[in-house]
Amino acid sequence: MRASRLLSLLLLLQAHGRLTAAELARRLEVSVRTVYRDVESLHAAGIPLYGEAGHAGGYRLVDGWRTRLTGLTAEEADRLLFAGLPGPAAELGYQSVVATLQLKLRAALPPPLADRADRLQQRFHLDTPGWYSDGDPSPYLAAAAEAVWREHRIRVRYRSWTGEVTRVLEPYGLVLKGGRWYVVAARPDRADPATYRVNQILDLTPLDEPFDRPEFDLPAWWRAHVVAFRAGLHRDEATIRLSPRGRERLREVASDAVVAAVDASAGPPDAAGWVRAVVPIESLTHAHGDLLRLGAEVEVLTPATLRARLAETATALAALYHPPASR
Repeated sequence: MRASRLLSLLLLLQAHGRLTAAELARRLEVSVRTVYRDVESLHAAGIPLYGEAGHAGGYRLVDGWRTRLTGLTAEEADRLLFAGLPGPAAELGYQSVVATLQLKLRAALPPPLADRADRLQQRFHLDTPGWYSDGDPSPYLAAAAEAVWREHRIRVRYRSWTGEVTRVLEPYGLVLKGGRWYVVAARPDRADPATYRVNQILDLTPLDEPFDRPEFDLPAWWRAHVVAFRAGLHRDEATIRLSPRGRERLREVASDAVVAAVDASAGPPDAAGWVRAVVPIESLTHAHGDLLRLGAEVEVLTPATLRARLAETATALAALYHPPASR
């Protein structure tokens, strides 16, 4: 562990030229005292490293000296995909490996390309979770990733839409979608894989049972899965009226399919600016919740069941906020 930290210290100085002890401590996640000890060890090993006092001081390497220890280990090469995704890498338990990998890649670049990489890093940032979520933390994500890598079965207790179930799974891969992790896995008694949201795993036990992973193209399978999911998502439709404000807010609260349906089917606005359109809906329950977010800026014309359900909710809300005056 210390050898890795010493190498990281060298690579940081090689990449940035000059860094203070405090900056090195922050980047290496150690104390300043530890940095001092590490610098003394590097001096003793003959590394041409020296410190400069003063406000603009810090540690630096002698001009022109570069370490040749920038080759990738097998583990770092395996994690190369996550070099630009620090959030998912940390969730999978790969944070320290990816940090060292980034340092090695940065140190191996010639100065013009290294400067360009620094500018790109400061101008483009990937933040996968949504605005109202910090991601999809799960205590079993790292164990699921290990099982995927080793091609070993796992036993999970899982919260499905029908209740808790226990399954033995053969995990083929992990997918990060919209800030949520999914494991794509088959069951020993079924050939077709399915998706399981990792955050819904209540317990996971690694099994010492390897399985033969078939030729499986995870990206292609996932793309087909998403297409099929979206095709089966909207099984019915509703006719609605939207106010001008409701049509604007629709783009914030509704799916792309609903917004596209309004744009395609909306007739000319009436005297008050309202338009009539036909939109796809997943179910009465989902449509009820989604359309309530538009408040009085939308009116459901059909189906009658959805219209009645929204009317009941509106009546209950009116009674809640404007109770009848007591006599």
